[in-house]
Amino acid sequence: MASLVFLVALLLSCSSMSSAARHLEEAVPKKEYPPHPVVPELPKPELPPHPAVPELPKPEPPHPLVPEVPHPMVPEVPKHELPPHPAVPELPKPEVPHPVVPEVAKEPEVPHPIVPKVPKKHELPHPMVPKVPKHELPPHPVVPELPKPELPHPVVPEVPKERELPHPIVPEVPKEHELPHPAMPELPKPEMPHHAVPEVPKEPHVPHPEVPEVPKKPELPHAAVPEAPKHEMPWFPKAELPPKPEFHFPEPEAKP
Repeated sequence: MASLVFLVALLLSCSSMSSAARHLEEAVPKKEYPPHPVVPELPKPELPPHPAVPELPKPEPPHPLVPEVPHPMVPEVPKHELPPHPAVPELPKPEVPHPVVPEVAKEPEVPHPIVPKVPKKHELPHPMVPKVPKHELPPHPVVPELPKPELPHPVVPEVPKERELPHPIVPEVPKEHELPHPAMPELPKPEMPHHAVPEVPKEPHVPHPEVPEVPKKPELPHAAVPEAPKHEMPWFPKAELPPKPEFHFPEPEAKP
């Protein structure tokens, strides 16, 4: 009982403290700060235009004179004619006779053996099994019902409600007087004087140097190479193969 009363008192004290803190937060007014002063935009300085630079002429290099070289004359080489191929006579094909297969005599048919009948065994009669009497079990004992004990309900004492405290009256705070914004004077724009660009003197024209001609080398005569004689191989006669031997294979015997 004491613990129940303590818990209820603790809950009520926590709720009352939270409500008082909420009321205090709502009563205090929020401060209003003055607005930020307006800063005027500074003028952008105007830069003078870029001076026009004249284009310089590109010097053209002279093309060197290349002397023409004559192509050497290549003499034509005579073609060598090969001797004709020798004619090879056709060899006659040997005729191979077909081997004669002897006929195999059929085996005589063997009659099936007669199987004698086996006499059946005498069947034995089944033995008589006596019946076993069943044992009767005694009936289950009757268990009487026990009365349920009635427990009295515990009486919970009523907790008296705390009196509600009146809300404290918070006086209004007077607002601060708003100060007027100071007027910012306009700044004059500075004028930049234009600078005079001096003219660039042109470079003096330099003449191209003359390239002396290179003397040509004297052409050497080509040495004459003698042709080497070709060796002709003698003709060899074609070797004749011996005739193939004849083979006689007996036919396999037929399975019965």
